[in-house]
Amino acid sequence: MSAGVDAYIGLGSNLEAPADKVRDAFAAMARLPRTELAGQSSLYVSAPMGSADQPDYVNAVVRLGTDLPPHVLLDELQRIEHEAGRVRTGERWGPRTLDLDVLLYGDQRIDDERLTVPHPGAAERAFVIVPLAELTPDLVIPGQGRVADLAAVVELDGLRLLEGEA
Repeated sequence: MSAGVDAYIGLGSNLEAPADKVRDAFAAMARLPRTELAGQSSLYVSAPMGSADQPDYVNAVVRLGTDLPPHVLLDELQRIEHEAGRVRTGERWGPRTLDLDVLLYGDQRIDDERLTVPHPGAAERAFVIVPLAELTPDLVIPGQGRVADLAAVVELDGLRLLEGEA
C-alpha cells in the first residue's frame, strides 16, 4: 500500500495495564483501513500532567502512512480509544485508559472545533518530542522547528524509558 500522508499519533495511558493498552493501540492502528503502521517509538514513562494524584503515564508515538482524511482518522482513533475503555468525562489531563492525539498530519495546519494540528504544546512536552525524535529526528513541526533540535532542549521532567525497552 502506498499511503499518501505521514500522520504522527501520540499515545498515552495510565490506567488498566497502560503498557498493554499502548501496545494494543499499535496493533489497532495497524489494522485501520487505507493506513499502514510505518513506525513506532519505544515506550516511555512520564509523570502525569495536571493532578499528581494519578498513576504515571506510559507514552509513545507512531507514524502512520494514511489515505484517510484527517477528521476520518480522528474518528477512527476515538473509536480505538472507546474500545480500550476510554470514557470522556471532560476532565482535562485526568487519568485515562487510552489517549490518542493527532500530533501532525503531513505538513497541514488544521484548527477547527474538533482538531488542531500541529498539536498544541507538542514541542514542549518531553513525552511527545522525545519519542518523536527517536522515530523521526529530522521531521520538522510546522512553525516549531526540527524535532531533534526541540528534543535537545526540552525539559525531561523525569521522562524515562519503560523498563525492558531499548
